[in-house]
Amino acid sequence: MDPAISAESLSIGYGRITVVHELDLTVESGELVLLLGPNGAGKTSTVLGLCGELAPMKGSVSLHGRRTTAPLHDRARRGLAVVTEERSVFMGLTTAENLRLARGDTNWALEMFPELRRRLDVKAGMLSGGEQQMLALARALSRKPRVLLADELSLGLAPLIVRRLFTAVRAAVDAGVGVLLVEQRIREVLPYADRVYVMRQGRIELTGTAREIELQLPDVERVYLFGGSGADRDAGGRRGIDLDSENARNSPNSSGAGSGAQVTGMDG
Repeated sequence: MDPAISAESLSIGYGRITVVHELDLTVESGELVLLLGPNGAGKTSTVLGLCGELAPMKGSVSLHGRRTTAPLHDRARRGLAVVTEERSVFMGLTTAENLRLARGDTNWALEMFPELRRRLDVKAGMLSGGEQQMLALARALSRKPRVLLADELSLGLAPLIVRRLFTAVRAAVDAGVGVLLVEQRIREVLPYADRVYVMRQGRIELTGTAREIELQLPDVERVYLFGGSGADRDAGGRRGIDLDSENARNSPNSSGAGSGAQVTGMDG
């Protein structure tokens, strides 16, 4: 079976500046894949490239096994949904109007997030941040997409709300949706995930199953997410888990070098 969405040698940038370099990535149907990395790693640009908001400088994107250069609205017709970090809701419309405009299954959306029932007549701009993100995710999932790209669902939200969002995403995955989830809250999201890509300075530095990453989480956080720099990146780019060699490169005795859908900025 073809992947739900994939990228092959995909490079993405702004003008002449490349921010994502030769990305190889796949998300299967019924799989939740995490894209992790520090700020500025290229994660948001990756989402924008996959959904068609940024044209590739090199390489290709395939949706359900077919290469595509189509814009976002055409990819949406083929089953792609996107939730950006800006919270994809119409602030001047009520919750009910937002759900109707999604042209999805409103009853299913309210079953997924019953908290929204009592807020149906409230304008989205008056909802809490957590309610707005529930509404954004409900809008996306109510259309029963085949692929979901979600950027920083948990940004600025309380742990209880974050768990509600991740639980809803996992339920969609278990129903067959392929999901790529960009996240910073690695410890909270790992239990819901199947596989992980870790990105730094526009390149995939580490891949593994969620369980593999979890078993080596302190080292992953230290080397790839909260410490180190691009100077100690392996020249081969993407690789599997090999923290021993990475730690050796960072050793003082080592001879190596140490150390939404709107485009609103370079990256997050």
